[in-house]
Amino acid sequence: MSRGRLILDVLRGGRTFRYGPHRSQRGDLRLPRGPGPHRVMVVIHGGSWQARYGRVVMRGLVGDLLRRGWATWNIEYRRVGKGGGWPHTFADVAAAIDHLAEIAAPLDLARVSVLGHSAGGHLALWAAARENLPPGAPGFRAGGPRVRLRRAISQAGVCDLTGAYRRWRGGGAARLLMGGAPDELPDRYAAGDPLRLLPLGMPVLLVHGIEDTTVSVELSRSYERAASAAGGEVELVEIAGAAGAHRAHIDPRGNSWAEVARRLD
Repeated sequence: MSRGRLILDVLRGGRTFRYGPHRSQRGDLRLPRGPGPHRVMVVIHGGSWQARYGRVVMRGLVGDLLRRGWATWNIEYRRVGKGGGWPHTFADVAAAIDHLAEIAAPLDLARVSVLGHSAGGHLALWAAARENLPPGAPGFRAGGPRVRLRRAISQAGVCDLTGAYRRWRGGGAARLLMGGAPDELPDRYAAGDPLRLLPLGMPVLLVHGIEDTTVSVELSRSYERAASAAGGEVELVEIAGAAGAHRAHIDPRGNSWAEVARRLD
């Protein structure tokens, strides 16, 4: 067997790559069948940006994406409780995406999209807005990101971080992520809230349950209004009933994922 064929077989089964020295700075790359180069989906898990949640929760969606012909880059990042929070969580997501340019695999880096669930939806939209970051912000790179994204998908995402802080009285997970309130740390929120980094130069898909009791659909609605007003290309799909429950979005058999998959195909 040739060395190239061996590498492809290993990646199809999944291989973990490190993009930094911290144990959380890693991602799992998997390839679909075929020689490539393959379009890539960066997958970002949620869990309130907290250390007790990890990328394993996205494996169901990863499997379905592979069947649809996508290479997947399921990333881990430093989270609150394990060295994360501002600015490290943001810097890690940016570094993980840019690390795709370092991996010797048949990837089409002109066709890289990003998808995130819940807190990962926040990070996906933030990553898609990196070209709008001010100098000095985590994730900023002179000349732009090494890997430019072409589409962003948020599933039940915290699209409006400032709005989430206000809804979660006392700030909740948003306060832990950012280290304080929006009025206390305006520069952080200006660089870390996706709604404040509009417009994006790519299509955005938001999928959110109308009755989601964990992350309110109003956060996606406010992002959709702001993105549309800024001239962005954005679509919000609202899911009724139990099919739109917060965790239902990461079930590849569910209606919420079907709405995403239909648009991918």
